[in-house]
Amino acid sequence: MSTKVMIADDHSLIREGIKQLLEFDGSIEVVSEAANGVECLDKLEHHIPDILLLDINMPEKNGLEVLDEIKKKEYDVKVLILTVHNELEYLLRAVDIGVDGYILKDSESAELKRAIQSIMSGENYIQASLIPALNNRLANRDIDKDKIDLLTSRELEVLIQVANGLINKEIATSLNISERTVKNHVSNIFKKIDVSDRTQAAVFAIKNNIITLF
Repeated sequence: MSTKVMIADDHSLIREGIKQLLEFDGSIEVVSEAANGVECLDKLEHHIPDILLLDINMPEKNGLEVLDEIKKKEYDVKVLILTVHNELEYLLRAVDIGVDGYILKDSESAELKRAIQSIMSGENYIQASLIPALNNRLANRDIDKDKIDLLTSRELEVLIQVANGLINKEIATSLNISERTVKNHVSNIFKKIDVSDRTQAAVFAIKNNIITLF
């Protein structure tokens, strides 16, 4: 029996190319397509394929938002992200949400089919070139968790505001505390998470999903 696939990508030429590639030997059938995140979720309400090939950059809802919705609604579908994004933050976010596979659009067609086969057999599939950086980051997260645990709830609130680009005066107003108190909190945060400026603090917050860009 053929594997039933849905393709969600905002470029029709890419969808058509993937469809032809996948259906070439008859083992895979593309049963549905979507050009944006909202359309993808609408179609999943009526028909669940075996695997969803999901792009990240899509209008209305991006692929990571779609993946999050799928997991919250507990749809019985495997999700393979197929993207141009090789940045680790996208991969980490996808892994955290619970993606089944993640490969890049510059992969060989054989790797795409291999990823689909692996996922259908119950395994996760991450493109080999991405695995060393992913493992390194996940290992470092254990260290970062220790740093996060040092922060008080108020310091965590301040870190979120810093990571979102607010200056001390804005944070003071938002949290109804003095600027001096904010300054003290920021200084303590920098020491506890071992950073030297607000940009590094923002990167720390994003890396550890204290805030998300997606």
